[in-house]
Amino acid sequence: MNHPVKIKNALVSVYYKDNLAPLIQLLNKYGVTFYSTGGTEAFIRDLGIDVARVEDLTSYPSILGGRVKTLHPKVFGGILSRRPLESDQQQLKQYEIPEIDLVIVDLYPFEATVASGAPEQDIIEKIDIGGISLIRAAAKNFNDVVIISSKADYTELEQILASQDGVTTLEQRKSFAKRAFNTSSHYDTAIFNYFNQEEPLAVFKQSQQKSQVLRYGENPHQKGIFFGDLDAMFDKLNGKELSYNNLVDVDAAVAIIDEFEEPTFAILKHTNACGVASRPTVKQAWIDALACDPVSAFGGVLITNQEIDAETAEEINKLFFEVLIAPSYTEQAKSILTAKKNRIILVRKEVNLPTDQFKTLLNGVILQDKDHTIEGPELMTAVTNIKPTAEQLEDLYFANKIVKHTKSNTIVFAKNGTLIASGVGQTSRVDALKQAIEKAHTFGFDLKGSAMASDAFFPFPDCVEIAGEAGIAAVLQPGGSIKDQLSIDMANEKGLAMVITGVRHFKH
Repeated sequence: MNHPVKIKNALVSVYYKDNLAPLIQLLNKYGVTFYSTGGTEAFIRDLGIDVARVEDLTSYPSILGGRVKTLHPKVFGGILSRRPLESDQQQLKQYEIPEIDLVIVDLYPFEATVASGAPEQDIIEKIDIGGISLIRAAAKNFNDVVIISSKADYTELEQILASQDGVTTLEQRKSFAKRAFNTSSHYDTAIFNYFNQEEPLAVFKQSQQKSQVLRYGENPHQKGIFFGDLDAMFDKLNGKELSYNNLVDVDAAVAIIDEFEEPTFAILKHTNACGVASRPTVKQAWIDALACDPVSAFGGVLITNQEIDAETAEEINKLFFEVLIAPSYTEQAKSILTAKKNRIILVRKEVNLPTDQFKTLLNGVILQDKDHTIEGPELMTAVTNIKPTAEQLEDLYFANKIVKHTKSNTIVFAKNGTLIASGVGQTSRVDALKQAIEKAHTFGFDLKGSAMASDAFFPFPDCVEIAGEAGIAAVLQPGGSIKDQLSIDMANEKGLAMVITGVRHFKH
């Protein structure tokens, strides 16, 4: 049934008053009586509109420093009363409680207060009690009451009332109630997660208020939605909307580039790096990264940690790519790179990223800490007769950063701050090694003197043997196999330097 309800009485008590005035003025036009508190009461009076104080309705003042204002039967009775129920109507009459048909309430800015770094006492005071109770009560009684829990809904209600002569339908009230319960559940999730940081309960709660419908999911027959705030992380200068696969690749690109402080360019395809180079200039970093595998780079995601200038943009412009990410671009570079309308050009902003990651799995969710560990030269233990040189240690460090972000099983070759080749996502480490060797030879790289990193230990000495025969000079592995000594012996036999880090970097 439509069950139309004409608003007679409204309770209005909000933190944010943006765009509230037109709605209040329209409600006043329809003869609505207002009940309010504090700053909102003053706001309504300043509009030249009569407003009754909640304190006069309840016969109780605001107490405990404002902690208790609306928590009273004369307020909640008017919201929760069931209009068709005769016993409810008799009690309203007995206790002189007005029916409240509209509640406009928002919540204290808890998340913003936490994000500001405010002291705990300030954060605790931003846990709303009255507001959240009013929202839940009004939403529960959507059969007879309209609940507006966000300033984002002011205009919509104004349009509904203007077109329907001050009346709302059951469907409209239920829609507002759904949004209200979203508001309250998100708010409670934020509060719980704040309290759940030290000695956390083993409970999974996430709430994302912003979403973006994607063109489709991984494939055209799958639906896709991104939940999060992309605008907080990127400014888009050009191109179509990011797709599901774009976003997965962009996430991988951001993760790998954050390993590097020196000017670096990375090229990714299907979340794996197919080109990485660190150089004194961003242009040279791009040229050398592309040289690693120019075939796979076609249609890839590109990222750098440096401003892109016109000369670099001219070089990048020669390649077809999906997404380019940089912290900034010169005006000339922007002009060059945005000439083709479908290219996605992003400016990355400074924003704190989550420290854990999760995904749906079987009939639940799996969560883990992000892999923030990376072992530099000081954490590499030499285990062979030949010790790595300072240059080799740097190449091993470089290779280790890349292997950490490459699908297992993986082998990475690097030399002079450049990715030479990698074997990616193979079912055996030997296959990954052979794939890397083949790719290096395909693009004309001499492996002699290069460094090799493995994401996990060598179960047998065969990988070390093959690497030595291919010209590899230094090897990094986490160690931990019961047959580590066999690999060490093989490295000594082949004249390789080997280091062990003690840290595995599987990426499934």
